[in-house]
Amino acid sequence: MSMLQSFTRNYEDNSTEAGFQFTFYCDLCQDGYKSSFIESENYKKNRGLRGLARGAGALGSLFGGRLSDLGYSLERGGDILSERFEGMSPEWQKEHEKALERGQNEARQHFNRCHGCHQWVCDACYNEDEMLCTNCAPRQEVTVAKARAEAMRRNIDEAAETATVWKGKLESKTVVCPACGKPAGAGKFCNNCGTSLALATCPKCGAKNAQGVRFCNECGASMTVSASSKCPSCGKDNPPGTKFCGNCGVKQ
Repeated sequence: MSMLQSFTRNYEDNSTEAGFQFTFYCDLCQDGYKSSFIESENYKKNRGLRGLARGAGALGSLFGGRLSDLGYSLERGGDILSERFEGMSPEWQKEHEKALERGQNEARQHFNRCHGCHQWVCDACYNEDEMLCTNCAPRQEVTVAKARAEAMRRNIDEAAETATVWKGKLESKTVVCPACGKPAGAGKFCNNCGTSLALATCPKCGAKNAQGVRFCNECGASMTVSASSKCPSCGKDNPPGTKFCGNCGVKQ
């Protein structure tokens, strides 16, 4: 009797006046097994088939509502059941006891008792080789597969951290065409109007600037002055940014 009581501690009574049904839950994963519905002979005799149909409908809604919330306490559950079954006839109560015993025997075929922690667990949570639940004795193949998957994920993360994902050059690009004002694209000429997108060179410091800017973003010099500077001594044209004349050596 003590083993039977241990088995039935984690169950839900879905019985109504129309009949009896019980849901037994795994102590680990809380997956449940619902026993077969047993019609109440007393109810059928007093209410007839029409009343039985109404009772079956009430049973369905009650079962669905309880399944969505398994976090109720056993003490509170017992109070609710005693209140719900308080008005039932002695004949119904006797049927209920027999139905519970039948439901236990039916559901017990789908559960196993762990010899370590003494919990009743479903087949998925039972290591049949060790006769223990999977908390006390995890299945070797499952543990190995899980460890391998975790190691593979760590390897992937480590490889991703050191991987080179882009090999392009870090260089300035003209993103808006200075002629038509539309996105210019990645080429050397505007996708819309064909205007050259080559970067302009500052005549003073030689820095590269986007097309259309009026002043250098590096030194602030005007971008509209001549692209070369004449040597004040010999008149030689020198490239922008030259500090000494390439012809005579005079400081510019």
